Amino acid sequence: MGVYPELVRPRERIKEFCVCIKNLRPPPAASLSLRYFCFILFLFLSFICFYSGVSKAAKIDSDRKRKKSSISSADRTAAKAGDQHKDKAPTSSTNHHHHHKKKSKMSSSSPANQVRASHILIKHQGSRRKASWKDPEGRVISNTTRDAAVSQLKALRDDIASGNAKFGEVASRHSDCSSAKRGGDLGPFGRGQMQKPFEDATYSLKIGEISDIVDTDSGVHIIMRTG
Repeated sequence: MGVYPELVRPRERIKEFCVCIKNLRPPPAASLSLRYFCFILFLFLSFICFYSGVSKAAKIDSDRKRKKSSISSADRTAAKAGDQHKDKAPTSSTNHHHHHKKKSKMSSSSPANQVRASHILIKHQGSRRKASWKDPEGRVISNTTRDAAVSQLKALRDDIASGNAKFGEVASRHSDCSSAKRGGDLGPFGRGQMQKPFEDATYSLKIGEISDIVDTDSGVHIIMRTG
């Protein structure tokens, strides 16, 4: 470590003071006690000058160490912040991917991807629920075979196709679905909202077109796509 300027100045002062003391010539009548006083004063002032220089040097050295410590701490903080940012980046990407998948699922039932249809349902012995608004106790349905239900539905379809009857009127009188009171109208729906065979048949139709016989767990249907 080099010599601090603060230590050099007190040494120069001490030298100057020593020269002054040497050149000092007390009068012949001066007592011995005065010489002792001057000597003690010289030692006291020398100590003060030396202590002042050492204190300043120690303070400067302490300040330098504190600055180095603060710089190192700032570097560590910056490095830690960079690591945290890197760790969070994949999470952000994952969340975006998850949000995109969720949005894709929701878009399948959005109005742009929905259809609208009316249908006529005839239940039979194999239907999962053997009751309807026409047959609350299910007596007729329990005695109706699938073939009989299909024959009845084909006859109704022929009447509609020939123009002898309107789809909504036939549905209101013969459909076992509660939608009969609305002329068989089911309203708009998207993918995954209906039984799979019913959904596939509806989406394959053109607007105004009537399907062939469609089998589901509910019974047998004919479907007319309306939107």
